[in-house]
Amino acid sequence: MLNLALMLESSTRLHPDRTAVVCGDRRLTYAEVNARANQVANLLRHRGIQPGDRVALSCPNIEQFPVVYYGILKAGAVVVPVNVLLTAREVAYHLEDSGATAYFCFEGTPELPLGETGWTGFSAVDTCAHFFLVTADDRTDSPVPGVLTLARALERMPTEFTSVATDPSDTALILYTSGTTGQPKGAELTHSNVVLNVLTCHRTFGTRPHDVHLVALPLFHTFGQTVQMNAGFGAGATLVLLPRFDAVTALRLMQREKVTVFAGVPTMYWGLLGADHSAVDLAVIAAELRLALSGGAALPVEILAQVQDVLGVRIHEGYGLSETSPLATFNHPDRETKAGSIGEPVWGVELRLIDGDWDDVPADAVGEIAIRGHNIMKGYLNRPDATAEAVRDGWFRTGDLARRDADGYYFIVDRAKDMIVRGGFNVYPRELEETIMTHPGVSLVAVVGVPHESHGEEVKAYVIKKSGALLDEASLIAWCKDNMASYKYPRIVEFREALPMTATGKLLKRALRP
Repeated sequence: MLNLALMLESSTRLHPDRTAVVCGDRRLTYAEVNARANQVANLLRHRGIQPGDRVALSCPNIEQFPVVYYGILKAGAVVVPVNVLLTAREVAYHLEDSGATAYFCFEGTPELPLGETGWTGFSAVDTCAHFFLVTADDRTDSPVPGVLTLARALERMPTEFTSVATDPSDTALILYTSGTTGQPKGAELTHSNVVLNVLTCHRTFGTRPHDVHLVALPLFHTFGQTVQMNAGFGAGATLVLLPRFDAVTALRLMQREKVTVFAGVPTMYWGLLGADHSAVDLAVIAAELRLALSGGAALPVEILAQVQDVLGVRIHEGYGLSETSPLATFNHPDRETKAGSIGEPVWGVELRLIDGDWDDVPADAVGEIAIRGHNIMKGYLNRPDATAEAVRDGWFRTGDLARRDADGYYFIVDRAKDMIVRGGFNVYPRELEETIMTHPGVSLVAVVGVPHESHGEEVKAYVIKKSGALLDEASLIAWCKDNMASYKYPRIVEFREALPMTATGKLLKRALRP
């Protein structure tokens, strides 16, 4: 047996009374988190959810996320984390494509009514039978008429449950990513994939039982989910959850909770630098903070140096993808850190730089990163062709171009794919293009990333209008905002009479980038 839920269960046996989660003024011990996760597992069993069934979860960084997450795993089911910023149409796609039979959805906020959006998406999918509304304060009354809250559903559920004995090769998670098809693909990660990646995190970072993690990265994303939540719980650490990143709030929490570990994307570090430091004592924060991790996008060297000076801690950059569970490389804390580098391969993982034919490139050349190890996904859900294209003889080709120096450190040069990284979120142009092409006034569109001071990249759409179409930049952006998640839609639209093409008729996007 190897069930990812052991990350919670083992620490509960060893440290039942230790604080596991801090969220606002609420604190839960390991025993309390485990008991609530057992209730979720009993609820799923009561509703007929079988081992191997897929269960979706849309939830920000609040205490209910780990409770539901581990409850799903305890039941032997597969967790399908869903981004809380998706539209109803996007939610429906993820539920249908994953084959989810149940959906736990956060109620949302007045500004982001996720509960209503999720319910609308759920209602469009006949194969998803169970919907539970997650309320932040465990209210039993539902803000969405006719919808059962999680708190109400758990009222009479037992707090004891024996976790299903899953096989190491069984799928534990389906994490949605995207590629050349334009539609997100579900990367299947096994219990073994994630457990070994957690152990690799412990080995790489020297995670300690009394660490206090500030979890500002979204838990529905692989970085925060594995590197902080699973690794933190596996070590018996305390997780301080921040539902929505705000730099001043983050600094105050660091000081109040004596945070020792922080992980973030570059825009978060940029935000910490620009925050009002008069609200906190930076010396107190620096005295406790021992480990700072960065990933998701390249961290500008200048920001890295400034943060290290302000917080008094080295920032360790790394690299990984949903398909690699995610950790693949890192600047190890016990070795030299090279600014601008993603570091070296972690334990049990190999890297190569290859050309388009999967052959190794010369030592001094740029090539596409290929990865092999215990962290490589099982495959893309129901997409054997896409899996075969991405994985050969155990090697996963990432689509990212890099170079390697004489010391074995890797440096990302460019992305072979057209993926845009906006504020740490991956945005896939092809998916956006397919959506924009459904607008009645659009004839052709190309989406690219353009440099942005705080977000790293901004999304820009070059559009050819249909003849006679009455369409301007503001109206098209508004339409995109209604049909795409908030982190995806283009903030810049430029209309053109023609777009650059290759000789074979493909859009020549490099001619559109600054």
